[in-house]
Amino acid sequence: MVKYAVKRILMVIPVMIGVSIIVFSLMRVFSPDPAPIVLGQHATQASITVWRHANGLDAPVVTQYLTYVAGALKGDLGVSYYTKSPVASEIGARFPATIELAVAAILFASLVGILLGVLAAVKKNSVFDAASSLFALIGVSIPIFWLGILLIMFFSGFLHLLPSGGRINVMLEPAHMTGFYLIDAAIQGNWDALQDALIHIILPALTLGMYSMAIITRMTRSAMLDTLGQDYIRTARAKGISEAKVIGKHALRNSLIPVTTVIGLQFGALLGGALLTESVFSWPGIGKFTVDCILKSDFPIVQGIVLLVAVIFVTINLIADLIYAFLDPRIKYSPKTEG
Repeated sequence: MVKYAVKRILMVIPVMIGVSIIVFSLMRVFSPDPAPIVLGQHATQASITVWRHANGLDAPVVTQYLTYVAGALKGDLGVSYYTKSPVASEIGARFPATIELAVAAILFASLVGILLGVLAAVKKNSVFDAASSLFALIGVSIPIFWLGILLIMFFSGFLHLLPSGGRINVMLEPAHMTGFYLIDAAIQGNWDALQDALIHIILPALTLGMYSMAIITRMTRSAMLDTLGQDYIRTARAKGISEAKVIGKHALRNSLIPVTTVIGLQFGALLGGALLTESVFSWPGIGKFTVDCILKSDFPIVQGIVLLVAVIFVTINLIADLIYAFLDPRIKYSPKTEG
């Protein structure tokens, strides 16, 4: 187990190097020159040259990359071309919004997905099973941006029940403490702000969590069907244990081992995949911020965000693997299987 953990940790290094090279190269190949965008359309060639030299963009690409890596290893991700603020502070100001949205989305996806998966497995080949499978298929297939627009049109435009965008009413914004509006409002006892923040997060969370909910539903159903066919389940039923206890205590508990891994991976994906959702709902997180910075060719910000998301995703993946190995004693990491 220890050798496997060390090996998985060491695998993070080439992954991060590959991610940094790819994003660094793509930004310089496909993005326009940031100098004219930053300085404006009336900038002279001389001022553009001076600006590029000041930001190290006139150096060879390899030199630029090595300089960036050297700074990143020291915790310096650079400075935004526009705000002149450190990349870390720019990301830190917006990351709580993305985390809050991702947590709400994964809670929705996990609760609904596990419930639908369990009921679909228990009622195998029933109308409910077919309906839940169809619902999961729709969740996997529907584009996020289209789903978001449909939800806005229905709940905001037609029913007038929920706001169409934003994170909170600016008049109710709680005092900044943690950056998480739900937590800040609860700590301060600002119940109006808490209620308003909850109302604003419903549609974005449903939109972002729909795909993960479908994946969790299908995984839970598959794991439950496999578990319900095991001998110890038949033994428990033969002993006269109630069906609810057989399902809840014996079947579901063991089925949650692979589901837990999927939930962890989906949460990592939600943190990095909130780009479209945040853009549709004007959610002030790193997803929307990334889109804005890509359009403005703000290289340091985009590189910093992608690097952060990659670190989070790889870390969650590693933790999920280790938890899976810990929860399931049947898994053995011998030297042969490790290779």
